[in-house]
Amino acid sequence: MSGAGPGAGRELRTLLDAVSAGLRHGAAELWREEGLRERYGRYLVTMHTVIRASVPLMELALARSRTALAADGGGGGEARVLRALVRHLPRHIAEETGHDAWLLRDMRRAGLDPARELAAPPAASVAGLVGAQYYWVAHFHPVCLLGYVAALELHAPSPRLAGLLAARTGLPREAFETVRVHAEVDGGHSDAVLAVLDEADPGPELRRGVRMSALHTLRGLTDVLGELAGRPGTEATGTAGPATVPAETSERTRA
Repeated sequence: MSGAGPGAGRELRTLLDAVSAGLRHGAAELWREEGLRERYGRYLVTMHTVIRASVPLMELALARSRTALAADGGGGGEARVLRALVRHLPRHIAEETGHDAWLLRDMRRAGLDPARELAAPPAASVAGLVGAQYYWVAHFHPVCLLGYVAALELHAPSPRLAGLLAARTGLPREAFETVRVHAEVDGGHSDAVLAVLDEADPGPELRRGVRMSALHTLRGLTDVLGELAGRPGTEATGTAGPATVPAETSERTRA
């Protein structure tokens, strides 16, 4: 065991709770009422470019874990971490499969053409957010991916958000299914990920890798939300498509 201190999952939860104020502020800016209809369309497109990588990332981490476990011979702390990943990842892959398709459906319900919206290169901020995980999984250790997953799922939307967005945008409630479902299930998923970290009990250097991954994810997601919110200093260097949601009747009167 790595020591008598708090489990790696509890340690990570405490860290993320302490440093997530910037992300909460970015989410509040993203959902402000002015311009929300168009901004929600861009949110759907951008989140698709993030979430479509979730299952491939976990499949890579699972394959790397199985390969490393076979080479390890099944003993020691390293094998304990790998066995925890091999037990957990198939279940989480099954839970996350199809979530990218939900976003495509929400795009269509919001009046967008997914093929058109996704024709442009994803933003550099998205590539930085997701791409770092490929590097850590492939070139350091697959357990780092749990920091990424925990950081995303510990910051699930409020259960009230889908209804609030529908009211503020005038879009049909069916266009917010991904937001609604993630609000319902991500809390349980994050608890499961943190429990796996406690079970795996990684040593100091692996814990450090998990923390680096989680903090990078928090910073990267804050940047992505800042770009979507149009915050000064966070303009995207790439786009995820124009995402212009059609107006229903008349535009808002501008001051």
